[in-house]
Amino acid sequence: MSAFVTVREYARLTTAAVAPGNLDCAQISESAFDWLCELSASFKRNGATLLQVEGRRELKWDSYVGVLETPCGTRLEILPKHHEEGDCRVKSRRLLRKLIQHALQLKPREVSVASLELFDAPLSEWVIGQFLAELDLLVKRGLRFDYQRIDEEQRFLRGQLNVVAQMRQPPGRQHHFQIRHDVYLPDRAENRLLKLALERVAKGTQDAANWRLANELRAMLADVPASRQVSQDLRAWSRDRLMAHYQAIKPWCELILKQQMPIAVSGEWRGVSLLFPMEKLFEKYVQGWLSRRLAPSVCLTAPASQHSLCLHDGRPVFGLEPDLLLSMGERAWVLDTKWKRLDGSDRQGLFGLSQADFYQLFAYGQKYLAGRGELALIYPQTAQFSQPLRPFDFSDQLRLWVLPFDLDEDELLAGEGVEFMCCIRQYDQVLLSRERASAVN
Repeated sequence: MSAFVTVREYARLTTAAVAPGNLDCAQISESAFDWLCELSASFKRNGATLLQVEGRRELKWDSYVGVLETPCGTRLEILPKHHEEGDCRVKSRRLLRKLIQHALQLKPREVSVASLELFDAPLSEWVIGQFLAELDLLVKRGLRFDYQRIDEEQRFLRGQLNVVAQMRQPPGRQHHFQIRHDVYLPDRAENRLLKLALERVAKGTQDAANWRLANELRAMLADVPASRQVSQDLRAWSRDRLMAHYQAIKPWCELILKQQMPIAVSGEWRGVSLLFPMEKLFEKYVQGWLSRRLAPSVCLTAPASQHSLCLHDGRPVFGLEPDLLLSMGERAWVLDTKWKRLDGSDRQGLFGLSQADFYQLFAYGQKYLAGRGELALIYPQTAQFSQPLRPFDFSDQLRLWVLPFDLDEDELLAGEGVEFMCCIRQYDQVLLSRERASAVN
């Protein structure tokens, strides 16, 4: 019997009964529990931590978010642990969709504000719905066909006679013609991939609207074979101008076929499993936010990898790779993102900051800024951390800022003393002057 369970990051999963509606603790079946233990072991062998086993009846999830489906039919939805007030489930789903769209550079569907507010489907159904909507639009615009060379035997001439094969005809079959001709078919790499993705979502969806649309599209694509070599067909995906209307659906297709997942479940089970490390989603979003707002004279490198901690026999050892490096002329700034909840009032516990992070930023400052300049640690804004902290001075010439980023309003909250904000303010002034000029014209 299938079940749907929604939790947040760092939630506890147990086989014992728990109160319903709790996003930090949920009950799962014993078969799902055992499968997650095996999955965690495979992650650990690859150097990643998916969850921690606490005792024999409890699991603690890590910082991966998304959707995971077990062989027994249990669908586990893991949301970001960011919102604490109001309808956390709706807000967290909306935030996760926004982060995934930006990280994978997916084009959001054009919908009204009202439909955005009312759309409350789980992540997996949202991905399926986006793919089906793009595929429906593509089919209405028309699939791209291509000529396929056919070699066959017929009792009539059609196309070109295959002279070599005809000469090899045995006696008594010379009235059969070996012919070669071209047929205009939809059997091409792009359509085969779309058909395979459609077959997967048609079997995996539990939403009535998605199921109905998926089966309508299956009937329209009945003549298209499903891809048997996904990687090869993806490499063969054409990018010429005649295939421009296929570009919008390609990221969704890759998402369904699990070719672009930061973390993808491998093995025999082929359920709906889309897992993302939340640290990477946050880093990618902040990077995109900065790249859209920086002045043209400012260069953004993400991540930077020019320096290492030391040299050994002339070879670099222990690479230093800050998330973001801003440079403008001879000036540079190092920024690093951390997905962690801080408490701006907890002075006794140093606000929840990590000493290891400060050692890391100090090394960045020595290697990338030569011990002089400005660094920043960017954390998500929460109710407990809504204002930048006072700067931390490594020396008289090297300063570290700890800044909150508002994911709801898309704003980096920084004080007047933060130097690198001048790059963003300069760009805002350019935009404002352009808007005023266009309004006058």
